[in-house]
Amino acid sequence: MFKPDLSFAEACLEVRRTIIETAFKCGQATHIGGSLSMVEILNTLFSEILVHRPHEPEWNDRDVFILSKGHAVLGYFAVLHRQGYFSAEKLATFQTNGSDLIAHPVKKEVLGIESSNGSLGQGLAYGMGMALGMRKRGQDRRVYVMLGDGECNEGSVWESAATAAELGLGNLTAIIDENGFRNDGPNTTYAGRVVLANVWRAFGWNVIEIDGHDHQVILNAFQNARHTTDTPTAIVARTVKGRGVDFMENNNDWHHNRITANVFERCLKVLDGCDLPKLDASGEPSV
Repeated sequence: MFKPDLSFAEACLEVRRTIIETAFKCGQATHIGGSLSMVEILNTLFSEILVHRPHEPEWNDRDVFILSKGHAVLGYFAVLHRQGYFSAEKLATFQTNGSDLIAHPVKKEVLGIESSNGSLGQGLAYGMGMALGMRKRGQDRRVYVMLGDGECNEGSVWESAATAAELGLGNLTAIIDENGFRNDGPNTTYAGRVVLANVWRAFGWNVIEIDGHDHQVILNAFQNARHTTDTPTAIVARTVKGRGVDFMENNNDWHHNRITANVFERCLKVLDGCDLPKLDASGEPSV
């Protein structure tokens, strides 16, 4: 539940603990690495940027967030819980029979879940349609879509990117969690000569490259996007998969895995003593 007295770092640590604890309690394999990598981004978005009312989730003037990389839903649920969309008891039903909270998002607006997503590559098209509808109705609302860099291998992402730029949808922001991995290993599609941010630029988007774990930088990027009215914005965020748990960081074994009792204890020890460094310009932890 939302605690306004926590610092940003403390709030992110709380979300990470929630992710780990929920993954452990459900007793099943979950997508952990990609959930941990987007914590700072979602905490900034939901706490300081997104226009929304957790106590009135179907409010007509709300902004919309869509998790296109739907497998990382546990990170999304942890933030929704912290914001007050549902209780700890509800969150504890994650991946249990009959629960609304399963391994991928299933649309249920009263819980803050704005879209269903399973197969990758769908969220941007869905968000683009919503953004276009908002503009046609003259609504002052925005749509934010979170994608993974591996997801950007889907052709449907680029069909949507081309159309959104052509339509000049300034109320649409794509957030790309560029943690460098996909399900089967390193995301080599965007490496060396092919820079993911440059691909978005080539499609005509306002592109902002950031450290996806630096609160102020993330906040500045979202504010930039809000003031860009005639072009969609792509925030390409360099992140660390498994961020915050040292033995999970950049370890793709934790893309999808089960947390045992021993692993759970290791995670808690790490989180209890964590001091997260910022990334430097190359994407490496700064000394």
